[in-house]
Amino acid sequence: MNRFLLSLFAGALALPLFAVTPGGGIDDAMMARLRSSYKSTPADKAISNALRSSDIEVLAVNADNKNLIDDNFSHRVKSKGITDQKSSGRCWLFTGLNVLRSQMMAANDIPELELSQNYNFFFDQLEKANLFLQSVIDTSNLPFADKTVEWLFRHPLSDGGQFTGLSDNLLKYGVVPKSAMVETFSSSKTSALSRHIARKLREDGLKLRKMKAEKASAKAVQTEKEAMLSEVYRMLALTLGVPPTEFTWTRKDKDGKIVSSKTYTPQQFYKEFAGNNLKDDYVMLMNDPTREYYKLYEIDLDRHTYDGENWTYLNLPVEEIKEMAIASIKDNNMMYFSCDVGKFLDRSRGILDPANFDYESLFGVSFGMDKADRIRTFDSASSHAMTLMAVDLDADGKPTKWMVENSWGPGANDGHLIMTDRWFDEYMFRLVVNKKYVPAKLLDLLRQKPLPLPAWDPMY
Repeated sequence: MNRFLLSLFAGALALPLFAVTPGGGIDDAMMARLRSSYKSTPADKAISNALRSSDIEVLAVNADNKNLIDDNFSHRVKSKGITDQKSSGRCWLFTGLNVLRSQMMAANDIPELELSQNYNFFFDQLEKANLFLQSVIDTSNLPFADKTVEWLFRHPLSDGGQFTGLSDNLLKYGVVPKSAMVETFSSSKTSALSRHIARKLREDGLKLRKMKAEKASAKAVQTEKEAMLSEVYRMLALTLGVPPTEFTWTRKDKDGKIVSSKTYTPQQFYKEFAGNNLKDDYVMLMNDPTREYYKLYEIDLDRHTYDGENWTYLNLPVEEIKEMAIASIKDNNMMYFSCDVGKFLDRSRGILDPANFDYESLFGVSFGMDKADRIRTFDSASSHAMTLMAVDLDADGKPTKWMVENSWGPGANDGHLIMTDRWFDEYMFRLVVNKKYVPAKLLDLLRQKPLPLPAWDPMY
């Protein structure tokens, strides 16, 4: 048995075992009590018949809540064109590019534009592969059972992401119109490609750890890493296509007349039509009631590039986040927004509202956790990014509902989701806003040293 299997085996033997509490199992007496606790009534019989033959989500629909939300908004950012991430986890990329294209269209009087998600996704996957391999090299002195090493091999790369990964990507590689690098089957359905790259990376990671254990020179290790990355590049090029280093784009006005036709590099295109300083002009806000507010936090290894920035956010009460969101919408600026989209979503209407489903009445039990408890117990976390672009304010200036531009293609509300303000409170997690909408007292907090969080933090 080689030394690596031995070290892994030894690490497993060293893990502490749970102490068994006497009487903690389900014995015959307890089972008898459990059986007797369930007294089926005629109403229970009807509910059980329905639950055994139907979808829980269908039976839990609150019919009284079906027609209570309209699609009128007091303030709405103009947008055009709904994108579709299809069977991929690239919502973060679609969201960021949708925010960017809205700004590009408004600033340059471009009537219609969609940016290539495939182009930036190619480099995202290549950079994440390098992040994994170099991090394996950096942690090679740690045992395989170390939690950071374990986390790396569990998550060598994914198609998911967040705003700092987006900003690093766009500022380094620029952007291109969708026509310059169109979607492919594997970009629209990423699971197989990600699975095979991840498997290759795990194999490569073991090889790099072995080289480091055998005292290979730093140059030899880096040479081997680059050879590994060339194989990842090949896999990406075969499935996604080769990213263009330059392209010709013909710009047209609203009447279809040609305004200009020029050749650009992706970086030139970004600079000419966007030019946003994504690193310095924006701040990520978080509503995480499990942690102290008005503090800056940074999650280790939560970045997309090795030389990029970790996800760093300012934790704030939700009411203060709303104030900045309203200011941005009133100023006609969309925002990167993420939430726990799977909770209480009525897909047929495109409505997010805690009153959409009544699980308590259906099962005859209560679900009493608040937002903090749901986060602590991994019951709720950010699962999807979208583009926040509308709010409806009442006569007192208080929000009653919000709307996001989604990336699931056309559907209810022309591809948009509407959320009640109550749902916003409970299931909104992150918002990225331009610093010009952030009060000075909060901007001052960005100077503090971020509190470190591990890569496996629930907020990852």
